Amino acid sequence: MNRNPAPKPAHEAPADAATSPPGPGLDHPGRITSPDRLTGIEDLILGRLDDDKAQDVVFIDLKGKSPVADGLIVASGRSQRHVGAMADHLLRALKEAGYGKCRVEGMPNADWVLIDAGDVIVHLFRPEVRSFYNIEKIWSVETGGHRAAI
Repeated sequence: MNRNPAPKPAHEAPADAATSPPGPGLDHPGRITSPDRLTGIEDLILGRLDDDKAQDVVFIDLKGKSPVADGLIVASGRSQRHVGAMADHLLRALKEAGYGKCRVEGMPNADWVLIDAGDVIVHLFRPEVRSFYNIEKIWSVETGGHRAAI
């Protein structure tokens, strides 16, 4: 399946960009520490989630690792209402920024909302549902004392 990337909007840096802190929460554990590695859509999504007080936000860089997407973002909300509101705000921000119509699953229940924004896939969970599925582990690379079962 050939995926065409969404058009990238033109972003202008504010005049005081040299004195402002790095992008939204980029210094938090689990996120990219180098803002120059973020694409426009990744920066937009992380900023929106930060504004909406998403919890335990994790960005997983999939560039060169998966043909499905370039990045995976996983975050938690405090309740079904919080997860639904974050998803709604994120969808509106993506549309306003010119990233087109994203595919969405899980909005009616808002236990686990998946947003396919083309180059980036976003998973928004209630904390209990996130710990049950533990999708970050699927994409993590474990090293050390783990061996394959024979």
